[in-house]
Amino acid sequence: MAQISSRNGFKQPATVGHSGKQAVGKEEALQMEAEALAKLQKDRSQSLKEDRAMKSASSVCQKSPSTIQEYDLIHFPESENSKKQAADALSDLDIEKLTSAELEKLLLDKNFGPKKITRPHTLPNTPLVSPSFSSQFYNRALFSGGQWTGGLQRPIIQTASYHATYPKQPDPFQNGFGPGQSSYRPSEPVYIGLRAHQYMPFPLQPAAPVHPAGVLPAYSTVTPELAKLYDKIASTSEYLKNSKSSNDLESASTMVPKLPVCEHSNDVSKFDWLDLDPLNKARIENLELSQSAAEIEQNAGAGPVAGDPWEQVLQKQSPPESSQPDVKNEGVSLKQTSGKPTSGVSVTRSLSLTLRSSSSQLSDRMQGLNTKISQGENGTSNDLAGENILEQIDSQNGEVAAFWQELVKLRSTFPYSDHSTNPGYVLSPVMLHRDMNGENASVKVSIEIEEFQEPVTFTCDVSSHVELIIMQALCWAHDDLNKVDIGSYILKVCGQEEVLQNNHCLGSHEYIQNCRKCDTEIKLQLLNHSTISRALARTADDDETPTDLEKYLSQVEKPFKEITRQCLAELLEVYHNRTKACLQREGKQYKMVEQIIQSVKDICNALDGAETKAVTDAVKKLKRAVNLPKNKTVEVKSKDSGDSSNGAKNESSHAVNPVNASIQALTLAVYDLLQLYLSSFSRNTGATGNLPQSTKCTKEAQTTTEHLQFTLFAAHRIPGAWVSSFEKYFLMCSLTHNGKDLFKPVQSKKVGTYRNFFYHIKWDELISFPVQISQLPLESLLSLSLHGVLNPSAAGSPDTNKQRKGPEYLGRVSMPLFDFKRVLTSETKLLRLCTSILVNPSGGTTGRKGISMERIVLQVDFPSFAFDIVYCPPQPSRVVELGFETLDQSFQKQLLELFAKDLTFELTKADKELLWDKRQHCFSNCNSLPKILASAPSWDWDTLPEIYSLLYQWTPLSPVAALELLDSKFADQEVRSTAVNWIELMTDDELVDYLPQFVEAVKHECYLDNALVKFLLSRALANVGVAHHLYWLLKNALHDPYFGMRYELLLGALLYVCGQGLQQEFEKQTKLVRKLGVVAEKVRQASGSTRQVALQEGMDRIQSFFKNKCRLPLNPSLVAKELNVKACSFFSSNAVPLKVTLVNADPLGDEINVMFKIGEDLRQDMLALQMIKIMDKIWLQEGLDLRMVIFKCISTGKDRGMVELVPSSETLRKIQVEYGVTGSFKDKPLAEWLRKYNATEEEYEKASENFIYSCAGCCVATYVLGICDRHNDNIMLRSTGHMFHIDFGKFLGHAQMFGSFRRDRAPFVLTSDMAYVINGGEKPTSRFQLFVDLCCQSYNLIRKHANHFLNLLSLMLSSGLPELATVQDLKYVQDALQPQTTDAEATIFFTRLIESSLGSMATKFNFLIHNLAQLRFSGLPSNEQAMLSFSPKTYSIKQDGRIKEVTVYTYQKRYNPDKYYIYVVRVLREGQIAPAFIFRTFDEFQELHNKLGILFPLWKLPGFPNKVVLGRTHIKDVASKRKVELNNYVQCLMNGSTEVAECDLIYTFFRPLGRDEKAEGIDGLVKPSEIVLPSPNTGQVGGEVKLSISYRNNTLFIMVMHIRDLVTEDGADPNPYVKTYLLPDPHKITKHKTKVSRKTQNPTYNEMLVYSGYSKELLEQRELQLSVLSAESLRENIYLGGLTLNLKEFDLSKETINWYKLTAASNA
Repeated sequence: MAQISSRNGFKQPATVGHSGKQAVGKEEALQMEAEALAKLQKDRSQSLKEDRAMKSASSVCQKSPSTIQEYDLIHFPESENSKKQAADALSDLDIEKLTSAELEKLLLDKNFGPKKITRPHTLPNTPLVSPSFSSQFYNRALFSGGQWTGGLQRPIIQTASYHATYPKQPDPFQNGFGPGQSSYRPSEPVYIGLRAHQYMPFPLQPAAPVHPAGVLPAYSTVTPELAKLYDKIASTSEYLKNSKSSNDLESASTMVPKLPVCEHSNDVSKFDWLDLDPLNKARIENLELSQSAAEIEQNAGAGPVAGDPWEQVLQKQSPPESSQPDVKNEGVSLKQTSGKPTSGVSVTRSLSLTLRSSSSQLSDRMQGLNTKISQGENGTSNDLAGENILEQIDSQNGEVAAFWQELVKLRSTFPYSDHSTNPGYVLSPVMLHRDMNGENASVKVSIEIEEFQEPVTFTCDVSSHVELIIMQALCWAHDDLNKVDIGSYILKVCGQEEVLQNNHCLGSHEYIQNCRKCDTEIKLQLLNHSTISRALARTADDDETPTDLEKYLSQVEKPFKEITRQCLAELLEVYHNRTKACLQREGKQYKMVEQIIQSVKDICNALDGAETKAVTDAVKKLKRAVNLPKNKTVEVKSKDSGDSSNGAKNESSHAVNPVNASIQALTLAVYDLLQLYLSSFSRNTGATGNLPQSTKCTKEAQTTTEHLQFTLFAAHRIPGAWVSSFEKYFLMCSLTHNGKDLFKPVQSKKVGTYRNFFYHIKWDELISFPVQISQLPLESLLSLSLHGVLNPSAAGSPDTNKQRKGPEYLGRVSMPLFDFKRVLTSETKLLRLCTSILVNPSGGTTGRKGISMERIVLQVDFPSFAFDIVYCPPQPSRVVELGFETLDQSFQKQLLELFAKDLTFELTKADKELLWDKRQHCFSNCNSLPKILASAPSWDWDTLPEIYSLLYQWTPLSPVAALELLDSKFADQEVRSTAVNWIELMTDDELVDYLPQFVEAVKHECYLDNALVKFLLSRALANVGVAHHLYWLLKNALHDPYFGMRYELLLGALLYVCGQGLQQEFEKQTKLVRKLGVVAEKVRQASGSTRQVALQEGMDRIQSFFKNKCRLPLNPSLVAKELNVKACSFFSSNAVPLKVTLVNADPLGDEINVMFKIGEDLRQDMLALQMIKIMDKIWLQEGLDLRMVIFKCISTGKDRGMVELVPSSETLRKIQVEYGVTGSFKDKPLAEWLRKYNATEEEYEKASENFIYSCAGCCVATYVLGICDRHNDNIMLRSTGHMFHIDFGKFLGHAQMFGSFRRDRAPFVLTSDMAYVINGGEKPTSRFQLFVDLCCQSYNLIRKHANHFLNLLSLMLSSGLPELATVQDLKYVQDALQPQTTDAEATIFFTRLIESSLGSMATKFNFLIHNLAQLRFSGLPSNEQAMLSFSPKTYSIKQDGRIKEVTVYTYQKRYNPDKYYIYVVRVLREGQIAPAFIFRTFDEFQELHNKLGILFPLWKLPGFPNKVVLGRTHIKDVASKRKVELNNYVQCLMNGSTEVAECDLIYTFFRPLGRDEKAEGIDGLVKPSEIVLPSPNTGQVGGEVKLSISYRNNTLFIMVMHIRDLVTEDGADPNPYVKTYLLPDPHKITKHKTKVSRKTQNPTYNEMLVYSGYSKELLEQRELQLSVLSAESLRENIYLGGLTLNLKEFDLSKETINWYKLTAASNA
């Protein structure tokens, strides 16, 4: 059953801490009250001091702001014997001599007063009060298990569902009168008759006297003696802890114990009952402070109403003493209060009597603070500095402190003196793979040695170990190697601060692989360990540095501004200075009160806007108190004990200023708020390092049957813009485990916003889940999501236009139900809820892009037990392992199909039941463990032994496979710890590859201290590269709206463990990124020519930053010493990224070029490049090198980052537009661009081969990942032929739209100009078949690892990437990989994709649209770019000398492989005797003319010959005519204007190229007789066909893959197709044939021909006949060749792939 909610309308001061005090039980409380009433009735006849008591009561009334003194106190009749005992006990007391401690002891003495007083049967189990107060008790459902009946017509009955040892946590935000409360306050006592029904939780005793129904005895008058006694009792701290003050009683008309009070709480205000909180719907309008003195005196003279026995006590109550003795109550068991057994829920008259527990240490600190505050009020002392106050109040977050202690232990295991774990430099990454060229492939190595001026160069095998290479290099420097310690030498990469690993072979290093891929020189430097820089190594000082979490967290840039300890101390200092000044200026205090309130507001603002109810009430009381007349003070009698020997008594009276009392209450309320906030969010790890231990008893969670419940109280600091946009707010409460809801989410009530200091939302609602605590898994999470109901009347609201009616999701926060000590959470918790919704001032909500985060503080109150509920994990059982083969064949087949599934979310309920039922048979299938664990029916305490036994007995998974166990669907700590143990086998270089997933998996951990975090930090300790990449990933994760605080702590932990060297390096990198961001923003905002000015000024400022070297975030191996400001520029795209050129700190290295980009989220680019890199490694490990270009990209913050610029590369758009805007429709641009940079045939063939391989890899990667927005500015080509893609803003099939049309219509980009390079011309060749085979082979290799890629992407679902947010996004990749098909079927599938992409005109039109869109950026290239497409450099008259004469000399015919004509130009320069001959095509002459027109738009250039020719273009007549026209054009050009004739463009055009020099003038031209033309066939048959033959399930599969080198009689290209038969086949029923390929001698089919229903025995008797024919439309089909295969010779149990030679028809 749920506990009664704390919405009782009583003020509850927030506590500062928690002690071990137990709840005051209901029976004890009722007994204490009955005993007090017995004394009042016993001594009512005594009236000796009545006059003085009445005079005191009158005085109190005059000073009180109340108008009517009403108190409904229940009268309990008792026996005369009890009265006599009470009188005897009282007669023995000397009230005047009782100390505070004795009074408290008397108050807590259960033997004082009548014994065993029970409640009458006629009374409900709550005090009878005025309707204004009691209505909230009787009109509210207080129990979830059984409702209290509403009204007073029915008996009060509860049906208890369980014994509530789980009471509602007292709430510091208690809120005045409840909604159901009436404002009527009667002037006479109300007596209510109730039918006698037993109330379950309070056992009734038959011996109790029963009053007739409808009649209750009248209250008796209190005697002055007892009034004096209760006056004394009312001033004790224990009374204040367990009861309401006099003014609380005035508001409630009864004495109700306070709920949460600190151990020494003395902030009892005289005006507590006045509740002006706007949250209270029911107002007490007739209670005002504007009463006249006459009215007060009149009310006081009227005396107590109906002889209320407590009236005189309340009129004489004195304020709390300045210091109270530290009296500690004995703990009271929740199940047994004061020795009296109870049943059902522990209910008290105030709905909850459970006191907030507080630690004794904190109680002692607060006791000292109270003493100092009280002394300050008396003018004695108030010099309490803010820092000292924090030391007294300061509380630590236990989980953070415990985590920090574990870090200290972790760092101690990695001493600085261990060089293996503290090298201080970056190790070159290593990747083991199968070399396609064999292990004996050799490479040329150049090694710089200090003793030699020139590098030592030699050739070695890639399989040679680095140590052997070092030995070879040392042979050059030393004569006797026996005197040299080879182990003390290392090889450093030139231009990078990274070192090869001596224990690995040379070819396994990524640097060597990249050099081989790009055909660049391998440059190394031989160094001794003593000479290499170890600036990043940890030192002895680092190991001895004391732990200070706040120090390292201060180095972390945070998305939210955090309050520092110093700032908080300053705010407290200001507050206390103002309160001190106010207390000292009595009579003028009203001038200082506003300043005090402002200080309180500043403190609340610093604490995330958290404003407790106690602070709100204290501020209101202070405002009321300062507005009272000056004569409104309270007389208080104080007795100072004199010498005990003579018993002298000195009486003195003094008046307490209400302002002073209000300030005291406000101060304690502020301290309570500080305590609550610091305990929730403090980063203080404690000076001693010893965590406070709970003094409570413990109880195992699995034996606890209470239901889970808590109170949603309030949300603080609501953004002001929300107020006008949202009408109401509600919370959805979910209980989750393994990423799934355990129960149906519960929705809170919908409430609006209110404002005190700040806007806030208040629910104050009890939430119950129908689940016992014993059924909760350890990692259960409570998730609270905030939603706003849009205000339909708000300006600009979507609802005004009927566009949106549903609530708006605003944010969420989660917390574990069991803390890091495995103790069930209790007491009040503050949770930070971050939201990314930003509302427009007009009332509408903005889009997702460009919004900023807001942080809201939620308060949730959990019940507080008298004991700690601890989760004790069970012991694993033992599972009997059974063989898989012992299962029935049907079960084996079903299980194998389930094992083949890539994702666990594909498993149905029946699948999971089968997997779990047959789990004992699955041990042999190692990788099935994640699916079996995901199929567990439950993760409660009873099921865990079976789960753990599987985990411990299972064969360890590979590190890559174990990654799946870190997903959100596996929350169990034991499962995750086991997975991390298996992942420990992963190398550091592999870890860096998967580091983004590991960082993302941290979100799925319940606690800070976990195996995964320790694993990552330990690897970062031992490897600089891991630490570097981990730093930037954590830094980027700080902006996560839900887990940013966790990543902030992890980043602080990384800074702590990595040492000062790395800390300083990270600080420099962060500063550089910040400065680049400022410059990039200014350049982006500038326009036109001002951009260059902004860039120049910004780069000049950054130059001053480079006083010391700095590593780049992209790569820790890249070290820069300064900027090359002149080479820096910006790109003309929409984001206007910067091109940053830096000078390499290594003089042996080249310049470093990077792009810095703002305004775009680069995390998606990082993920896409990571997936491509992993694909490339899979291909390499399988021996397939697709020569992929993998450049580096890193996100350095929100919407900013750095990208590596690949040298010698250009976008396809820039290559194509050299041939005009429609260049994308032409076939030759790419091929001719490659020829420009690869002049020799050998170089061009190598570049073409690189293009074929890299293009195949790009096609597969972009298709599998669904990369879209593929225009020609997002595809780049290196001069070496390597093609690669950039800009991955759209992936997983989220296509770029052009209106309602998809711009990406083809499966991937494969255009005719790419096919031209692949084929080596316009016609298909065997090279295209190679391309198809590479695509299909690489595609099938990725398909084998489909589960791996899906797991990696699944781990990133929580990353916040907009295009990777749901399982449906993963479904795209799964569908693209065709998981249910065979390799042959997948080959056919991908071949059709190639055909579809190559035949799509949509891609070319997309390129054309992009070319048109980029026209505004067109013009001549910059100086750094080539002026002409066929010339890599720009030349001028100064370089080569003046040109005297130019003549178009002749023309010649060439083949490439198609026929074309080239024109020979004779160029004679000044100072040269012999002329030079250059060779230019007609298109190159036209390019010169077009660019001259751009360069000289106002000059009249000579007319250029018309390109359009009727008939054939490449014929001799056309070439002869053009030769004359071109010569006339050149003569006019050179004899015209000097500005034109001597410009750089002219001199670049006529400058000899590499291809010209190799021709050696005219004599070197290719003669027509040397060209071998294809001759008609003389009837011979030629060519080969590639087949794949396989057999399964009584079916023969014949896949026709390719045919090459077909021969025809006339030499024309045929239209080939393939036809097959299974012989013998007299009726030709086995005929199958492929499609027809048009006009090609090298067709590609990849078509499957299927023969079903044939057994192996039958096929062994058959022959496969295959014929290749050319389909002719006007004549009979032509036979091109054939073959016959005897199937008996094939091993049909496996697939056979081979080339077969075609023969003539006679052989068929």
